Parts: sequence; C-alpha cells; structure tokens
Amino acid sequence: MKKHRLFVGLCLAMLCCLQACNNSENTQNTQNTSSTPPLVLQPTPDFNADSAYAFIERQVAFGPRVPNTAAHRRCGEYLSQTLRGYGWEVMEQSFEARAYDSTLLQGRNIIASYNPQAAKRILLAAHWDTRHVADKDSVRKNEPFDGANDGGSGVGVLLEIARILGTVDTSLSNVGVDIILFDLEDYGYPENYEGQQTMESWCLGSQYWAKNKHRDNYSAYYGILLDMVGAKGARFYREGHSMQFAAGITQKVWGIAARLGYSSVFVNQQSPGIMDDHYYVNKIAKIPMIDIVEFNPEDGRSYFGHYHHTHADNMSIIDTATLKAVGQTVLQVIFNEAAPAS
Repeated sequence: MKKHRLFVGLCLAMLCCLQACNNSENTQNTQNTSSTPPLVLQPTPDFNADSAYAFIERQVAFGPRVPNTAAHRRCGEYLSQTLRGYGWEVMEQSFEARAYDSTLLQGRNIIASYNPQAAKRILLAAHWDTRHVADKDSVRKNEPFDGANDGGSGVGVLLEIARILGTVDTSLSNVGVDIILFDLEDYGYPENYEGQQTMESWCLGSQYWAKNKHRDNYSAYYGILLDMVGAKGARFYREGHSMQFAAGITQKVWGIAARLGYSSVFVNQQSPGIMDDHYYVNKIAKIPMIDIVEFNPEDGRSYFGHYHHTHADNMSIIDTATLKAVGQTVLQVIFNEAAPAS
C-alpha cells in the first residue's frame, strides 16, 4: 500500500480543516436525524476473527509474495484453491506490466464470484502481493518483508467472508458478491527514488482490471476495498477519495459500524485522499468504491503506522479485535443489502 510525500505533507495541514468540516457536517446530521429512518441491522453470521488471523498467517508462511517469485506463485495457487473450495466461481486474469524500473512483472488478478446470476452485485477487493523492498526501514532496506498487514490482512478478511458465505445458509438469493484480489499493487517506486516518480507505478493490477474487466459490461452496485485492516489499535477514517466518489456508501458503512459498536475504530471524521486500488476502480471502471484503510494522524512520518513498508509489518502487529471490527462490519453491509425493501 502506497502513501508518499505527495500526500504526506498535506495530511496534518488538512486535518484541522477537515475537523472543522466534520463538526459542521455532524451538526447538520444531528439536525436531520428526525427525518432519517433508523438503520435496522439484519441477522448476520458471526465473523470469526481467529479464522481470518489464520488466513493471514497462512499467506505469510509462503514468504514475501513479491511478483515474479516462487512464493508469489504458490500463494496465488493457495488463494484460488481456497476460494474454489468454498464453492465460489474463480477465474484468474493474467497480465504483464512494466514496473517503475522497467522490470517486466507477471501479474495475476484473482476473481471469485458468489451467486453469479444475481444482477445486484457487491464488489469486495484487497491486494495480495507484497512490496519488494522495505524502503522505509533503517535496516535491510532492499529486502522484502512479510506484509502481514499490508496485503495479508485485507485478503484474510475476505477469505473469511468467502468461507462464511460459502458454508453457511446465508439466504442472499437477490445479491451476488464478487471478490477481486488485485496483484502488483505495491511495486511502486521506493522512497528517495531518483528516477521518474509517477503515481501510476502503483496499483498496476487494478489499473489493468479497470481497463479490462473480467466480464463484458461488468458492473457492481458499489465496491469496498480493504487495505491494512489488521493492525492493533488501527483506526479507519472516511478516506478522501471515498468521500469524493462514493460519499453515501462511505456514510452507510461507517453508520453500520457505529451501530455494531465500532465507532472508536471507524472514526466519523475525514482523512486526506490516497492513491489506492479504489481510485482506478472509480476513475476508470466507473464503479463507486470506498477504501477502508488505516489512517494515523498522530504519526507525522506516515499516513499509516510505524510498521509501514518496514520489516515490522509481520504477524506481531496483527490483532483479532481489529479484524473483527472490519470483518463484522463488511459482513453486515452485505446482509443489509440482501434485506427486502420495506
């Protein structure tokens, strides 16, 4: 997951302004409460955070999932087989892309569909590759790292959702769910790179998919991207591009999280926009997609936590309480979409 100085310098400066805007928005929301029908939560299976943790652990056990490596290939096979094992229709979208340094990368987007005949579809996504360098670390900067949170956590949550939908009588006959595990998300230019720095060097898998969808005329009601959703103490603000392209969906998800008791995790404030896979799904594929992604306003060094793009991104920072908050919220969103209209 990328977050570079093109955005970092804006974060703290924007935060005060965003806080003022949020205070005004919250006042307006309070005034409109009487005219807004209350949110009714639908019966939903329990999200098993221990199972999601095990899915992350399994990915990490392959080694860093760096494109063009054996660990990357083996993990891709595991992900496809696991999704198929839960009864989902799975296809792989193979492609090639040039990295910032002209390396030819072999990409592999993994796409799984539940209830593929349903016209109303919800798109869930994460990236499954890991970064090739720990360029924010003070040691072993040119070596890859585990990517337990950056990549692994979003995939772990989605695999657990796939397991639940595939093995439990969910009664989602009117809603279909698609999971896309994007590849080549994190192979962008390193910190202090002296060559040409373009934001398009990131998110290569989602850029490719947005221009070459797996099905002709594919669309979805909306999408939810999960990125770095497993760290202990992580907080998720309403990310700027999510609010720009899909404000209503963002507010819906954060509202459901609050009703579930996760308002301290899903913070009702806005954060600066970042370049992530959802940006290209919105801009190119024209599907409204939000990003549930960690934001750490107290850390002036990074949009994210201290572990970002360092060797500290390992299983020691993964917390089942964070996984539970994210997974249960997304699962509840799906079941609320399947509820009959009142």
